[in-house]
Amino acid sequence: MARLAFLRGVCSMCVFSLGIMGSQAWAEASKPAAGETVAAGNVVSLEYTLTLDDQSVLESNVGKEPMTYTQGAHEIVPGLETAMEGMKKGERKHIVVAPADGYGPIDPQALREVKKDLIPAAAQKVGTQLQGQSGDGATAFPIVKEVKDDTVVLDFNHPLAGKTLHFDVTVLAITGGPAPAQPEK
Repeated sequence: MARLAFLRGVCSMCVFSLGIMGSQAWAEASKPAAGETVAAGNVVSLEYTLTLDDQSVLESNVGKEPMTYTQGAHEIVPGLETAMEGMKKGERKHIVVAPADGYGPIDPQALREVKKDLIPAAAQKVGTQLQGQSGDGATAFPIVKEVKDDTVVLDFNHPLAGKTLHFDVTVLAITGGPAPAQPEK
């Protein structure tokens, strides 16, 4: 503080610069060290089980290879990523992700009715997942929702759209990493 008072008389611009650098150093010193808590830019390894409201297990990696992702890089559903923030290594948590923070609500606009002769006969069964390309070249995986006399209704919603997701997670490891790039606006 005495040094700061001395410099104040010498050069106000220098004091301003030192103030910024001092604040930056304080901010860096107040951040948890890599490995302590899940924070933006950390690479996180975790074990998880994903279930639905009816308790049916959709996925689990318990006892298998851990899932690894970069916190803040939008590699996992938003609700899970938000709930992971601040967790510590070894911590377990039950996380409930609403549809809006998971795969979104069911979009009625994502249902398309196509002529039956465009769908292979063997695939004309409710529940069959198809694979194709959209007009822009992206791969799509619609599910046959309904088979009518001359048409087939395809559902292009994500299979987990409209569903509440239940994650039981355990943080296995947290390592430092580069801060994720911010999406362009």
